[in-house]
Amino acid sequence: MVLLRALVAPVMLIGTVVLSFVAALGASLLLFEVFADFPGEDPSYPLFAFIFLVALGVDYNIFLMARVREEALTMSTRDAMLKGLAVTGGVITSAGIVLAGTFSVLAVLPLVALTQIGVTVALGVLLDTFVVRSVLVPALTFELGERTWWPSVLSRPAGAARLRAKTPDDPVGGSAP
Repeated sequence: MVLLRALVAPVMLIGTVVLSFVAALGASLLLFEVFADFPGEDPSYPLFAFIFLVALGVDYNIFLMARVREEALTMSTRDAMLKGLAVTGGVITSAGIVLAGTFSVLAVLPLVALTQIGVTVALGVLLDTFVVRSVLVPALTFELGERTWWPSVLSRPAGAARLRAKTPDDPVGGSAP
């Protein structure tokens, strides 16, 4: 909330990360049921998967939205999201692929609990990288528009216009009398 100076954007980001966790958990449990003959799940498995996926997912979302907020100071939120995706997309996608590969190494270990965590986190990171960060967060931001930044000045048309009209010589914004 402090970084984005808003309440709506952080709540939206947390919601997308939790949704991503639930999807990854469900998909991996389905994979385990269909393709693996595991005797069951370790009781700590969902907790560890949640900790890893939420920590990693929030990092990617914050990285994207911090850039979008910087751009929103000079353009509309829609244009800022498009520019933010273009600028951060390669870095976040590369990091997601590397991280998913790293966690997928756990899948070859002979311990069921580590295999489950590795597969779930790898699947969740890929889901977060390619679906949540690339499609869901931008779609929600497009839908919310300037309300994404509520209650900051960017959520109000007059305040956003004042910030966007800021000149380099005037740190507050507007034109000098």
